[in-house]
Amino acid sequence: MRSARPKVLHTLGGRHLLQHVLGAAAGLGATRTIVVTGHGADEVERSAQAPGLVFVRQQPQLGTGHALQQAVPLLDDDGTTLVLNGDVPLIETETLRRLVAAAGPQRLALLTVDLAEPRGYGRIVRTATTRAGDAIVAIVEEKDASADQRAISEVYTGVMAVPTRALKRWLAALRNDNAAGEYYLTDVVASAVGEGVEVVGIAASGETEVLGVNSPAQLADLERRYQGAAAARLMTAGVRLADPARVDQRGELVCGSDVEIDVGCIFEGTVELGDGVRVGAYCVLRNARIAAGATIRPYTHIDGESLGASVGARASVGPFARLRGGAVLGADVHVGNFVEIKNSTLGDGAKANHLAYLGDADVGARVNYGAGSITANYDGANKHRTTIGADAHIGSNCVLVAPVEIGAGATIGGGSTINKDAPAGELTVARARQATLRGWKRPVKR
Repeated sequence: MRSARPKVLHTLGGRHLLQHVLGAAAGLGATRTIVVTGHGADEVERSAQAPGLVFVRQQPQLGTGHALQQAVPLLDDDGTTLVLNGDVPLIETETLRRLVAAAGPQRLALLTVDLAEPRGYGRIVRTATTRAGDAIVAIVEEKDASADQRAISEVYTGVMAVPTRALKRWLAALRNDNAAGEYYLTDVVASAVGEGVEVVGIAASGETEVLGVNSPAQLADLERRYQGAAAARLMTAGVRLADPARVDQRGELVCGSDVEIDVGCIFEGTVELGDGVRVGAYCVLRNARIAAGATIRPYTHIDGESLGASVGARASVGPFARLRGGAVLGADVHVGNFVEIKNSTLGDGAKANHLAYLGDADVGARVNYGAGSITANYDGANKHRTTIGADAHIGSNCVLVAPVEIGAGATIGGGSTINKDAPAGELTVARARQATLRGWKRPVKR
C-alpha cells in the first residue's frame, strides 16, 4: 500500500477494510471471533475493538498456515472454523452462510471464483479438467504452480470452512518446504485428500466480493464497485440520482420517496432523507436527518458530529451553508449562504439568510437574523447561550454577547453590540452616535 497505516485500516465506503469483514461475519452467530494480527498489531487492535472480539498475534509472519496456528488454542474442537481475510472487504454474509453449510461436520469447503486474470491467486486443482462432479485435490500457490496450472481460471479466494478438530490436526502437519519458505494454509487440502475427506468448492456470487486489496489502485477499484452497488440499490428504491457514478455513500443512508440527489454528494455516518428531499450538487451530509420537503442547496456542509443535526420540513439550507453538531432547524426555516449554525435551535419559519453565525443559541419562531450578525458564545473559558424570542428582528452586523436574552418581538438595531437583555417588543440600539469630523485629513505616506 506504500503507507505507514496497516493495510486493513485503510477505508472503503467509510469503514476500515477489517470492519467490513467483521460485519459480514457478525451475521453468522459465531461463538467466537478471533483476529490474527501481525504488522501494525497495536494500531489494528486499538481500532478494531468490539465486544467479544479476541486478538492473537503472529510474530514473525511465516505464512497463512502459521497465522492460523496462532489461533489454535482458542478454537473449540466441536464445531466449524471459518477462515476469512481482513483485506477482502466485500465478502457477503449469505455466501459465508452457504460455505459453512457446505462444510457441515465432515467436509472441507473452499470458496472459489473464476477470474479472467487470476494472477496472484492460488489455483484450484481438480481430478479432471471438467468442473462437474470433479473433486478438488489441491490448491497450488502461483509461486509453485506449473505453466499448465497457472492457466487455470478457478482460484481459491482465501476463505474456507472446515471442521475444527480436523483443522487442528492438519495445521500441526504443515511444512514450509516451498518456494517462499512459508507455512501455507492451502496445504491442508492435501491433508484432507490424504485422509479421504471430501473437499468441496462453493462458488462466490461474483468476483467483487472476493477481490483483495494490495495496492491503492485495487482499493480505488473496489471503492467504485462498492459505490456502484450502493447507487444501484438507491435507484431501485426510487431515489433519483443525477449521476450514479458521482455519489458516495460512506455510511447508512435512508431515503423516503421522491428523493433527488445531484452530482458530487457525499453521505457519511447515518443520514436520513425524508420524502421529497432535494440535495443539490457537491453537498456533504454526515449524521443528519432531513425532514420531508426540505431542500439542501449546493455546496452545503452538514456535519452533525456526535450530537446529530436535523433540518425541518420544507426548510431551505444553503448554498454554501454549514450546520454543525446540535443544529436543529424547525419547519420552513431558511438558512442561506455562508451561515454557520452550531448547537442551536431555530424555531419554525426563522430566517438567517446570509453571512451569519449562530452558536449555542435558542432562536424562536419567525425570527429574522440579519447579515453579518453573530452570537459571541465563548468568553475564552466557557460557552454561554443566547436566547432570542419569537418574532424578534436582529439587524445586520450585530454581536449578541452571551449569556443574553432577546425578548419576543424585540428589534435590535443594526451594528449593535448587545451584552444585556433586550426587552420584548422594543427597539434596542447599542452603538456610538455617528459623527463627522470636518477638516480631518487622511494620513499619507512620506
